[in-house]
Amino acid sequence: MGALGVIVRIISFIRGAALSGALVASLTLSAHEANQLEHGAYLMNGPVACGNCHTPQTPEGPVAGMELAGGTKFEEPGFTAYAPNITPDPRTGIGNWTDDEIVAAIRDGRRPDGSTIGPPMPIALYRGLADEDVRAIVAYMRTVKPAVNEVARSHYHIPLPSYGPPVKTVAAAPRSDKIVYGAYLAGPLAHCIECHSGPGPNGTSDFIKQLGAGGMVFHGPWGESRASNITPNGIGHYSDADIKRAITKGVRPDGSALMPPMAYHYYQNISASDLDDIVAYLRTLEPK
Repeated sequence: MGALGVIVRIISFIRGAALSGALVASLTLSAHEANQLEHGAYLMNGPVACGNCHTPQTPEGPVAGMELAGGTKFEEPGFTAYAPNITPDPRTGIGNWTDDEIVAAIRDGRRPDGSTIGPPMPIALYRGLADEDVRAIVAYMRTVKPAVNEVARSHYHIPLPSYGPPVKTVAAAPRSDKIVYGAYLAGPLAHCIECHSGPGPNGTSDFIKQLGAGGMVFHGPWGESRASNITPNGIGHYSDADIKRAITKGVRPDGSALMPPMAYHYYQNISASDLDDIVAYLRTLEPK
């Protein structure tokens, strides 16, 4: 969804609320809610790109009318996982979850029934999502059309991670520091480093010794793909424009196409300033 589509969705939401009478007060009491929803729409259709896993995909992009309806299969040596339905459908989705329960699922990896959410959900990075961003994401999720879609349960043959104590509060990253904010974008928000860091001894992303080094292998309907090295040893010869084109268009400087699960269908909506910050951060990575 482009910028125009996001605006149309927001306007439709507000108009629908007014017509139903359920949220008439929102037109007068909450510029904050409108701003939060707009911000959530940008995050979800841009850097966070939850639909890259939770919306069924084709080679041409997300399936129309199935936003966040789940069902994407991830087949890896240690597990077979299915992205769940995270639309507001009360039976097959998360319509009965409270806002706090959705936040806990995203940042703590814990469902309302106490069960743990396993890979490929990047909980270790999502623990760093700022309060204002995770709440904006939830606000947007509430506006998505409910989809009745029963998704199979995931099966794990590995111990599920222990993510740590519940996250209490996370302050917003300072936008005034391009590298710091770029690290936040490439980490908790767009989780670039989740896929592009090399695997450690347990097969998960090694953010300490292999940050940005690439090498993770992914299997999907597209076949097998391998994450690229995004440190200066991998993309140091790329211009800033080359990096931005790879992120937003899925095209390398030589014209060859990147493979899924790179979420360029969503990343094309990342703002120019946020792209600048991501590039600034990538330039600081230790060469691997």
